[in-house]
Amino acid sequence: MKRVFFLFAGLLIASFTFGQQFEQPKLDGSNFTKVKAHIGADFALQYQALDQSADGTNLIPLGSGLNLPTANMKIYADLAPGVQVHLTTYLSSRHHEDTWVKGGYLLMDQLPFLNSEAVDKLMQKLTIKVGMMELNYGDEHFRRSDNGHVINNAFVGNYIMDAFTTAGAAEVMYRNNGWLAMGAVSNGTLKPAIAAYNARNDSYTTYNTADELAFYGKVGFDKQLDENFRLRATLSGYSCAKNHFGSLYNGDRTGSRYYLVMKEQTGSADDVDISSGHTTGRWGPGFTNKDNSMMANLFAKYYGFELFGTYEKAKGTGAFGGDFDFNQFAIEGIYHFGGQEQFYLGTRYNKVKNSTDMSVDRVQIAGGWHMTKNIVAKLEYVDQNYKNFANYGTNAGFNGIMFEAGISF
Repeated sequence: MKRVFFLFAGLLIASFTFGQQFEQPKLDGSNFTKVKAHIGADFALQYQALDQSADGTNLIPLGSGLNLPTANMKIYADLAPGVQVHLTTYLSSRHHEDTWVKGGYLLMDQLPFLNSEAVDKLMQKLTIKVGMMELNYGDEHFRRSDNGHVINNAFVGNYIMDAFTTAGAAEVMYRNNGWLAMGAVSNGTLKPAIAAYNARNDSYTTYNTADELAFYGKVGFDKQLDENFRLRATLSGYSCAKNHFGSLYNGDRTGSRYYLVMKEQTGSADDVDISSGHTTGRWGPGFTNKDNSMMANLFAKYYGFELFGTYEKAKGTGAFGGDFDFNQFAIEGIYHFGGQEQFYLGTRYNKVKNSTDMSVDRVQIAGGWHMTKNIVAKLEYVDQNYKNFANYGTNAGFNGIMFEAGISF
């Protein structure tokens, strides 16, 4: 009853719309003069105070305090009219404390080097992206935290089943008067390989990218219908018939925002290593062999109130064998207020269930302050519960307070 009360109380007061952006608007190449580089960065710091319990196992004890600060560096350059290159580097993350590249891609809203009037006209409504990049499957990935980049997320944690990965891909998007359609092809994994060695039987396996392709797409409508009302509805699909490590649900190499939760004691130093089991608090298919997924999203903003909903279904086979069938539902409401809508209150309910009736559900209540468009501070209460997990027993979960501050420019 307490969790239901928190959820509906939050929805009643529940949104600061951060000028929610989904796909990047088309570039205006008319002001291009020369090749020019731009540098940006993201920084995030958390304070965690969570309690956890499980009837069926001994979980590692958790204290309260600051988590590892995380940071990203972003570089993009204007190469030609309507043409940009983007690169994002993780400077510090939970899974890797050293610096390493997230990915990079070429964005083309114009093709001036073809010198074709017909192509120029066609490109008025088309966008092409090619590279090692964040796949544009569903709309939730636009609202999630990505290591040091937390300013687009009104909450601290991301979804329980987190459809986020970087992979080699090519996307073509058509936009016209609010309507959008996108088709894409990808190698389907953040771990590309052409060969592997199996020490158990001293054998080698070869992989061919052409045999492991994933295809995905999106259709929808997104328009500012009047000064105070914006509506967006999309349907996305993802299909991969075979992959050695399909990573749509295991592609976040930075780590969960809830450090060390629900980890069982094994008597090893790895128990308290924040990079070990870096997806704590999440649940889903993991790496996949076959994956057929779909996600439906609805976004609406009316004055200061914002609503975002998700329904997702994922079905296929795991990379290490076994079938999976997951369903995810999430709904969030956020209310933005203040002279410049710099304050917000919001709530989110998220539930994931598989075909064996195992389920995880979470309530998040959050409030925040955008001191400027580049600086945010937020406080979240989270309550997550596990049902029908044999290793956790009949009563298991975690709850408590998370504070997070972020800077992005």
